[in-house]
Amino acid sequence: MPEWVRICEPEAIPPGHAACVEIDERPVAVFNVGGSFYALDDTCSHALASLSEGELHPDSCSVECPLHGSQFDLRTGDAVSLPAVEPVQVHLVEVRDGGLWVALNPEEP
Repeated sequence: MPEWVRICEPEAIPPGHAACVEIDERPVAVFNVGGSFYALDDTCSHALASLSEGELHPDSCSVECPLHGSQFDLRTGDAVSLPAVEPVQVHLVEVRDGGLWVALNPEEP
């Protein structure tokens, strides 16, 4: 059973923005796409770049790595453009009790 961590109020991450939080010493990027929240490992699977600093593409629900331009689907973590071919881990995220909660996914991508 994953352990849920309250990271902030939902309003702290406005639509079209991202934030990086650390959970159990693991950097996690949290994205707000039109009021829907997604969480995934903050580190690109191709190179050690922070995905929370990348360009968010709301129309495709993806983020573009700021280093080499790989895109990742926020819903699945799949690499959808080169040079990355390996996915990044997605995590559980929900809004409840006035907070934004994240739980690390125990599954491997």
